[in-house]
Amino acid sequence: MKTHKTTVAQLAAQIFGFAVVAVAVGGLTFRASAQERDTVRTLDELIIKTTRVDNKSPLTTSTLKREQLEEQKIAISLPYMLELEPSVVVSGENGPLGEHNMRIRGVDASRINVNINGITLNDAESQEVFWYNIPNLGGMAQSLQLQRGIGASIGGSASLGGALNMQTLNAAPKQYGMINFGYGSWNTMQYGVSAGTGILKNGLSFDMAYSGQNTDGFVRNGKANQHSLFLSGSYYGERSLLKAIFILGRQKTGITWNGAPADSLDKNPRYSAEGLYYDKDGNMHYYDNQTDNYNQRHYQLYYSFMASDKLTLNAAFDFTHGDGYYEEYNDDAKTYKKYHLYAINGASKSDFIHRREMYNSAYTGSLSMHYTEGEMTLDFGGTMLYYDGSHFGNVIWVQDSMSLDGTTFLSIAEKTPYEWYRNRGNKADNTVFARMNLEVSERTNLYTDLQLREVDYTMEGTESKFQNMDCRTNYVFLNPKLGLNYLTERGNRLYAVAGITSREPRRADIKDALARQDTIKAETMLDIEAGYQLLGERGSFTVNGYAMLYKDQMTPSGGLSETGYALMENVARSYRIGVELVGGYRLCSWFNLDANLTLSSNRILDYTYTDFNDGDDVLQTYTKNTNLALSPSVIGAAIATVRPLKDMKVQLVGKYVGKQYGDNTQREVYAIDPYFLLNLRASYMWHFKGGSELELQGAVNNLLNHMYRLYAWSEDWEEGWDDVNNVPLDYRHHINYFQQPGTNFMLRATYRF
Repeated sequence: MKTHKTTVAQLAAQIFGFAVVAVAVGGLTFRASAQERDTVRTLDELIIKTTRVDNKSPLTTSTLKREQLEEQKIAISLPYMLELEPSVVVSGENGPLGEHNMRIRGVDASRINVNINGITLNDAESQEVFWYNIPNLGGMAQSLQLQRGIGASIGGSASLGGALNMQTLNAAPKQYGMINFGYGSWNTMQYGVSAGTGILKNGLSFDMAYSGQNTDGFVRNGKANQHSLFLSGSYYGERSLLKAIFILGRQKTGITWNGAPADSLDKNPRYSAEGLYYDKDGNMHYYDNQTDNYNQRHYQLYYSFMASDKLTLNAAFDFTHGDGYYEEYNDDAKTYKKYHLYAINGASKSDFIHRREMYNSAYTGSLSMHYTEGEMTLDFGGTMLYYDGSHFGNVIWVQDSMSLDGTTFLSIAEKTPYEWYRNRGNKADNTVFARMNLEVSERTNLYTDLQLREVDYTMEGTESKFQNMDCRTNYVFLNPKLGLNYLTERGNRLYAVAGITSREPRRADIKDALARQDTIKAETMLDIEAGYQLLGERGSFTVNGYAMLYKDQMTPSGGLSETGYALMENVARSYRIGVELVGGYRLCSWFNLDANLTLSSNRILDYTYTDFNDGDDVLQTYTKNTNLALSPSVIGAAIATVRPLKDMKVQLVGKYVGKQYGDNTQREVYAIDPYFLLNLRASYMWHFKGGSELELQGAVNNLLNHMYRLYAWSEDWEEGWDDVNNVPLDYRHHINYFQQPGTNFMLRATYRF
């Protein structure tokens, strides 16, 4: 496998060169008139027109503009920038650093459609977005729209919990530059630079944004070295826009996905057993390179054409390539069972260092149109995606001499690795959709949305435990939506929508089912939502009720795979029913209060499981209505904003997440305690002649020093074995946690010019 070896110094030199050129060329720009700025904004928004909805559509949304995203950047990663949105829960293996997961209404990230300018970012096989692969997504965004629930139809993976639509940086009307640097707890450093030429007289514009982050991490081995680069070149014609975008993400992150048991964390909250091994003399060591390494590159091309004031045509192409590996020390592994190797000295166990590697490419093309005629708006589009991904494992070091036959020496080293498994997956994902918003009266809109999606997925080869992976699956989904939106005389909004959507299993789900000689089913959801939005001069209030009714929902079973993903299971009948309350009020010119609260019931009907008392050798079977895993019934957030000075802002932020369970059995032994976090944020802006600005931001997180723990994984252990009766001697419960940090801080300085 080839990997790019560009050093950080070389990358920084390229970035600095681009920034200098951008600012220098920017001397040719002109100050755009209001009309020209409106034209530019309209052209840029055409790219995302078919992925977003407005207040005439009956969907549950929230939109963050560039200014709001800049305020949130001190939160480090995009999920934590969205943590205060309604029904959103963000959890991390290492606090806010490294790998983290975002859930909406209890639904995990593999069922949240994340797209950049309408091109899906979700991995075709895992259907996940690995946020730490591109650490500065928020810094590349002009705006974000979060759609909760079923979401508007576009291409790519289905949205069973929500959709996150990101619009990348627009061209500015004039040249600009920005430099930022941040420092925080655990030697965490953020640094970045962005620049743009503005729109030149010939209609061209160039923009770039680079971001880097390094940290030692709160958890042992929680180190991270992450970089991202965004480059954009655009041509603005009178009625057309051509835009090319390059996005690079590169990361090297310490593996921490296994968490740790409570007794170990009680002694040392930063404990992690990752990379732990013993030498031949019994001395304990840690392997320093127990890491996740990944490079990801996106090459995108967009074209929008305003054929008339009524019709806009859009075309897009994306090529995404990724390669990387997990490197792990395997202590005292069985040589044949694990790798199909024989030790020449006859030993049945040895120490190994292996890499689980991946190499993948995805090609996406899309066409869409936006048409307005009188009271009707029509969006129509289609997306074709082809994915080709390889997974393989290489042993790069072994303690003892090895052989394939027990006698002939096999040289194993980083330059001459031994490949012990390889498999390949190909996926074709084709989607067409049509969406109509019809103004049936002065204040009433009818919304219809229909998506047809066909997925064909093949796998071949063997996986790490030498299981045969050969299989082919095909799915066809028809996903309709229908809704009404009503605007009152005062501009308040009343809406209702119902829709059906379905989703195919992930690669890991299919693989696990093959190992069990079982079948895994596609899941289907009927989502019914209704809400009322009240807008006033000094505030707003929204109440939204939802009922998400599932057939064969995929939900975490509580376990964790050897590569860190949650093991899933189908549950025949389940639901998520709740109400979301969102409000904000300006008490006076210098004080605002914003809050949201989600109250929900998240249940499985007639779930069958076994349980026991620790130390017993008898299992008892139960069938009950139980809580869905990792789905708290209460989620709330509140922000008090004070502006004591014109350019100063102080915010007190609270976040509450209620009790949840690590698996679907609702057993108290696997319960996760509720937690409340109180954070303080402050900022001050200095303005200088010529329009430049210096902003200082500071954040103190977890002011109450609440040492809370989040769920990692759980398992019912078989303790010992009765060889006579061929049954376990007894059973034990076990749970691992992600210890979260206590009080911590982050400081950030940004200079704009």
